[in-house]
Amino acid sequence: MNHTTVVEFVLLGLANSRHLEITFFLFLSIAYVLILLGNISVISITLANNFLQTPMYYFLRNFALLEITFTSTFLPSTLYSLLTERKTISLPGCFLQMLFFYCLGTCTLFHMAVMSLDRCVAICHPLHYTALMSSRFCLQLILTCWALSFFLMFPPTIMTVQLPFCGPNVMNHFYCDASLLLQLSCTDTGFIEELMFIILIIILPGTLTVTAVSYGCIIVTVLHIPSSAGRRKAFSTCSAHLIVVTVFYSTCIYRYIRPAQRGGQDSDKILSLFFSVLTQTLNPYIYSLRNRQVKQALKERILKFSGSLRQCCSVAEWQCCSAAVLQWQCPG
Repeated sequence: MNHTTVVEFVLLGLANSRHLEITFFLFLSIAYVLILLGNISVISITLANNFLQTPMYYFLRNFALLEITFTSTFLPSTLYSLLTERKTISLPGCFLQMLFFYCLGTCTLFHMAVMSLDRCVAICHPLHYTALMSSRFCLQLILTCWALSFFLMFPPTIMTVQLPFCGPNVMNHFYCDASLLLQLSCTDTGFIEELMFIILIIILPGTLTVTAVSYGCIIVTVLHIPSSAGRRKAFSTCSAHLIVVTVFYSTCIYRYIRPAQRGGQDSDKILSLFFSVLTQTLNPYIYSLRNRQVKQALKERILKFSGSLRQCCSVAEWQCCSAAVLQWQCPG
């Protein structure tokens, strides 16, 4: 860092024209609000209802918290840049954003694999589910996901932070992307690039294999369900999950496994929007809010809230009427 002459980086963002910037700002603002509302709803509902204190909802609650933190690493700054046209980010800010983006993104992959494994055990081995997925084991799985994510992504990030940056400082992206950042260094980055590639080769195909095998076992089990209505319902749920998983993994793999293009491409930014914004927007509604138990709990909370609101309004109206009567009786 003592050799660093660049004090900030310029992120070109998502668009070149002001009209497109406003369009992206509206789209991402709506997406961010949906992400926050959806995931906060999942967390609050699963915490407030005793019958949702099962391993599945424990994982969904942690996944919702992870999604909020992951998208908050880059979306607020991206929205600010689109609104104000300020495209610069400081070196410490860029490095912190990169660290949390990749660590939390990796943790998302591990969480998706754990959730698919949980569903596989619940559907394929229901009699052993309670014994296998104990509270202690679920906590260990969650802590392992977080620990592995930071253990794998922390070393290459720290090595990148220590690189000298003394040349151009422009990145064709809307967040600090590691592959583009390495291209801006004025020293050899071959070892870091190879290290990151090996780590991604381990993480992406590894978690994808666990997820694919789990859903494969679920589909085989569902095919043996005697009721056609039960099979349709199960396939409807699985197909929605598989669509999100396919979009997430396909865009991640194409974006990071293939060799990075010099200077970055606009298509890379669109791919990044798919796995970092689109799937994060859909996840709480696909994984949680479509669930019958969650919908029932949400309905009960809404009815309880509306009842309390009506009661408060009735009390307020009664107090208002009482004040009016007293004033009429005592005009002086």
